[in-house]
Amino acid sequence: MPFPTTNATQELPAVNQILASVGQAPVTTLDQTNPDVAIAYDTLTQVSREVQAEGWTFNIEYKVEVTPDPDTNEISYAANVLQMNLSDGEGYGSKAAIRKNGKLYDRVNHTNKWTNGTVKLDITYYYDWVDLPIPIQDYIVARAAAIVSTRIVGDAAQHQYLSTREMLARANAMEYECNQGNYTYFGHPRGENHHISYQPYKALYR
Repeated sequence: MPFPTTNATQELPAVNQILASVGQAPVTTLDQTNPDVAIAYDTLTQVSREVQAEGWTFNIEYKVEVTPDPDTNEISYAANVLQMNLSDGEGYGSKAAIRKNGKLYDRVNHTNKWTNGTVKLDITYYYDWVDLPIPIQDYIVARAAAIVSTRIVGDAAQHQYLSTREMLARANAMEYECNQGNYTYFGHPRGENHHISYQPYKALYR
């Protein structure tokens, strides 16, 4: 199932960043007849899909209520869905969901029929380029540039430099993720944080 087509005017600056990273001149349009542009653009979309498939705070929603098709009792994958999992703590211990033939499939009970009404799912979505957070965009561009370097140039020193930039960009993306996710080691349910850490200023009240 194809992924949504993003706005080319929004992707063009990203493609030009990739081309500049490997010593190529910028372009004014995403002309797919230009082999360098085609490689840069295809790599950008490929890496965007791969990175988003990891699952981040910005593109995962927990306990989404999904109603099976009333005629078939099936749950289909939408074009913008990368992954769907049965939500924890909802009594689905006897089921295990995977994707099969574009449907949500229970591999324990060997069926794609969901007959018990609404199903709660943890869903990982695929977003268009313009909707991605800036730190994620920067990481995708850096990672794509390192790959394009090997595909177009093949210079080991350049690839090493771009790989170092990729690691820095991923670190920034992870910092953004940690800030957005408010993660804690206390084991709270996904998407929730009931812990309020000690705040030193409260000592002034004593």
